[in-house]
Amino acid sequence: MLNKSNYQQVFQQYAWEDIKATIYEATANDVSRSLGKTRLDVSDFMNLISPAAEPFLEEMAFRSMQLTQQRFGKTIQLYAPLYLSNECQNICTYCGFSMDNKIKRKTLSDSELLLEAFALKAMGVNHVLLVSGEANKIVDTPYFLHAIELLRPHFAHISLEVQPLDHQDYEVLQKAGLHSVLVYQETYHQEVYKQYHPKGKKSNFSYRLDTPDRIGKAGIHKMGLGVLLGLEDWRIDSALNSFHLEYLQKTYWRTKYSVSFPRLRPAQGIMEPNFIMEDRHLLQLICAYRIWNPDLEISLSTREDQKFRDHIIPLGITHMSAASKTNPGGYVVDPESLEQFEISDERSMDDIRKLIRTVGYEPVMKDWDKVYSSFA
Repeated sequence: MLNKSNYQQVFQQYAWEDIKATIYEATANDVSRSLGKTRLDVSDFMNLISPAAEPFLEEMAFRSMQLTQQRFGKTIQLYAPLYLSNECQNICTYCGFSMDNKIKRKTLSDSELLLEAFALKAMGVNHVLLVSGEANKIVDTPYFLHAIELLRPHFAHISLEVQPLDHQDYEVLQKAGLHSVLVYQETYHQEVYKQYHPKGKKSNFSYRLDTPDRIGKAGIHKMGLGVLLGLEDWRIDSALNSFHLEYLQKTYWRTKYSVSFPRLRPAQGIMEPNFIMEDRHLLQLICAYRIWNPDLEISLSTREDQKFRDHIIPLGITHMSAASKTNPGGYVVDPESLEQFEISDERSMDDIRKLIRTVGYEPVMKDWDKVYSSFA
């Protein structure tokens, strides 16, 4: 029988303004005390993302680097997204795929999907992230299942970043070979969530919030969380994301976890960021996650520019995307189709591998195989 509990019950205990007050009232002494601990809790995480922690950034970066090397060695796992479709039944004010944008819609056929896959394989990609707009009647569970079956012989690791699904759907996909699911709440500010998602299934805050529970109950090997940085105050949203992660790690302790940091990027027909997050604040956030949770996988995408990605490699991240295309068919089939958002780092996979080696790290294209799961 499934565990009937879910994060919704826990989430109702938190108030946005109370968390904001806690973070912004933190002192240098609070930060110093948190940095002096060997095991941190979410209250320490809030101290480390507070304005009071900014003068400690160099110390945080050094500790983050040490912890990352202890847990993961000097390696960076590389992956690439493969966009399946830009069809979407939601209106989201920040997304180029939003239903109200008058764009040419495209969903990959079997032959197109394989052409895109072979282009990625030619780059050496073994970890692929399947992405689509949220169109439940066009790109649905049967479509994802078929895509996984087509791609499974060609990739060691298949992840999914699509619309939230029901528990039974995740179970079917897990049995078919799905390794990871990424799902972002976008913002945990429930009072304004509807403003960003005025129409479509995504406007259901609670259903999206409970998605990681459904993933965990289905036995998916890994799940990734995050918020869209730029919608609301990054400090408060990140604190609430850490609360969610803490709950999930305690509840679904067999599952591995990752966190990503998508900053709002330009795209057709979208709003400007409501909150601007500077590079130094993103570095602070990455270091805070690593110090708080040393076993957490931390991923950085091509949304970030070349300079930032060049310098962040030793400071806490474990995964990077490279050579990304954010449009269906973007690698070879239909390079001119509309992107979900503009990428910032346009270097090739080979260029990123060379960069990683230049700073003394090893790029990893494959580090997991399904055979190992039998020993878990």
